[in-house]
Order: sequence, then C-alpha cells, then structure tokens
Amino acid sequence: MIIYKTQKEIEIMAIGGKILSEILKEVADKVSPGIGTLELDKLAEELIRKRGGFPAFKNYKSSSDQKPFPSTLCTSINEEVVHGSATPDRILKEGDIIGLDIGMQYQGYFTDMAITVGVGEISKDAKRLIDITRGALNLAIEQVKEGNHLSNVAEAIQKHAEKNGFSVVRELVGHGVGKEVHEDPNVPNYVTQESKLIEIKKGMTIAIEPMVNVGDWQVNLLDDGWTFVTADSKLSAHFEHTVAVDHEGKTRILTQ
Repeated sequence: MIIYKTQKEIEIMAIGGKILSEILKEVADKVSPGIGTLELDKLAEELIRKRGGFPAFKNYKSSSDQKPFPSTLCTSINEEVVHGSATPDRILKEGDIIGLDIGMQYQGYFTDMAITVGVGEISKDAKRLIDITRGALNLAIEQVKEGNHLSNVAEAIQKHAEKNGFSVVRELVGHGVGKEVHEDPNVPNYVTQESKLIEIKKGMTIAIEPMVNVGDWQVNLLDDGWTFVTADSKLSAHFEHTVAVDHEGKTRILTQ
C-alpha cells in the first residue's frame, strides 16, 4: 500500500533530505586513494548524529532471518552494484569507482540518496558510466509528474542507459520512502507491467535509483547476504534521489 504524505510531512522530509545531501557531499569529498571504507562510514555516522538524525541502514534487516546490515554507509566498489559494507580491509585505490549510498531518519521521516564517484584518476569508460547513470537519474526525475506513471520514470532510465550501450539492473529497484526506509511502490529501472499501472499522484515520495552496468544486467548476491555484484564482474554505477510530488503539484528533489 502506497503511503501518501501530507504537505507538512514532505516539508519535514525536505529538511532531512537537504541535511543528508550536505552529509554525503562531505563524505564524498574524503574519497581518495588509500582511504578506508570504514573511515568513510565512521564520518557518515558522526555527521548524521551531529545533525540530529539516525542512520537508516545500520542494523537494518529486510527479513527476520537476514543478518543486520553492519554499516551506516553502503560502499560499493567497482563491480559491486549495491550494499557493499564498510570494513577495515576495504581500502580504496587509484582508478576505483565507489558507490556511496546513505539513508537517514530525521524527525521521524526517512530520506535516501546515492552517488558514484571516482577514486583519483579513473578511466574514460568509468567516467562515461558515471555520467550516463547520473544522466539517467536526471531524466527519470523529469518524468515525476502528477498523472504520469512509474513506467515513464522507468522508461527514461532504461532508454538512456541502453542507447549508450549499458544495461540496467533488473533484480534491484527503487522504492517508496518516508515513514519507513522502504515502502511501496517498487520503482524499477526498466518498464514492467506493474509500473504501467501505478499513477504518480500528489503526496507520493519515492527513491529513484538507477543501477547501470557496463556489461549484462544480471547480478549475483555474495555470501555476506548483502552485497550484489555484476555477474560478469564488469563495472556498475548507482545514483539515487528522494523525490516528491507536493500538494501544489510540484516535483521536488528532497535530497539536494
């Protein structure tokens, strides 16, 4: 069931989203060869708590039999698509790319966002992947309009990725967000029958998150129960914003 938000709730999410964006920028600015993912994670948690929020991902479980996620920050390196955890042995090196995915609860409401950045000098192919994935997110947000459907959002992502020679991950999707970190509806990055049926309405708050691969779209789940990697071990990039249609009918990026 989709949870539509009041204008007041959207305004609270906008405040939290702005704070989260500032935090992620500060974390991303620390990315450099030789830094550890655990150091980035500690900084993210410190900044979230300092600003009056609570980490959305740390100790999160999607089911009763799943191990709790151990980090505040998802740190997904190179062929890791999403949900890479921060551990002492994960040190960034020149030429890597890293997806930084962060969520926060602020005054009772969640926002969620992600970016992918290069570590030092990266290849032209890696830079192009990052640029196309960021562009796919921007095009998708343009389709978040009252009366459109989630298929319009998905189509924008899929077309932009595929016409540029990349593929979109199908096993993982965006989602509703607000009162919970994950809510209905699913927000896929490719057109599905379900996405054609879900109309975008005032009060809808969704996390749009294209995950784009250099190679095939298939992914595998590692033994840690969280980290998804590309099945062909090729690079993947990930961007995400929390977006709302407010009660004046305006599309608002809440995490900027």
